[in-house]
Amino acid sequence: MTGFARHWGDVDLPPALLLHCSLSHSGAWAGVARKLSGQLHLIAPDLVGHGQGPAHDPDRDYHDQTTEAALRWLPEGRTHLIGHSFGATVALRLALDHPHRVASLTLIEPVLFAAAGDSTGALAHRRGAADVASALATGGPRAATSVFLTNWGGGQPLDAMPVSQAKYMIDRIWIERASSPALDHDGAGLLPRLGAVACPVLLIEGALSPPVIADIHRAFVKEIPQAARVIIPEAGHMAPITHPGAVASAIAVHHSF
Repeated sequence: MTGFARHWGDVDLPPALLLHCSLSHSGAWAGVARKLSGQLHLIAPDLVGHGQGPAHDPDRDYHDQTTEAALRWLPEGRTHLIGHSFGATVALRLALDHPHRVASLTLIEPVLFAAAGDSTGALAHRRGAADVASALATGGPRAATSVFLTNWGGGQPLDAMPVSQAKYMIDRIWIERASSPALDHDGAGLLPRLGAVACPVLLIEGALSPPVIADIHRAFVKEIPQAARVIIPEAGHMAPITHPGAVASAIAVHHSF
């Protein structure tokens, strides 16, 4: 198996596959995973273009390649799938493509923007995406990353980050454009299949997150048969990092391991 994954919990416990957000890596799950490691064997791979994960093939769709790579880490038995942001859209795709291998699905702010249609939150997101594109054109990757983090970061400005962390994100800002066909236009065809999700689904969001997230979750609740929403107070988009205890508690309470 190519790539790299972190593991927490005893291998005899029920398995869980954790898929991180873009511009991050598998280590972002450490706080959540430590809280759940007494109940689950947690596997968190580095996704394509991140950490020690596979390199992106520019001739392939980014979401397609990432889903294919993540599938290699999905255990053969029934697994609890947990994804954050971009990783949550990959987790959703795996659950739709391999329903008999998924025991439960936790989607933490899945950024499938196409689900929000022309809602107020979606329009605000498009303006923000246009600002990132403009910053990229005029100021380059560093400027684009700085603008991107104002909406989707954990509250720390790019200039306040350690140099190595900032460089890691700047070097990967291209992923936002590469993932747009799947996220903004549903290139993977997930929306027409939402009603086929066969397992219990937990949608987790931060109370301070961009409004488009609530719009996406409302659309999901209407279509997914066993979907429930939990809102983490005082948290934003990076809740798995900033509020790992609350996120882990919501997962443990909602799902039966």
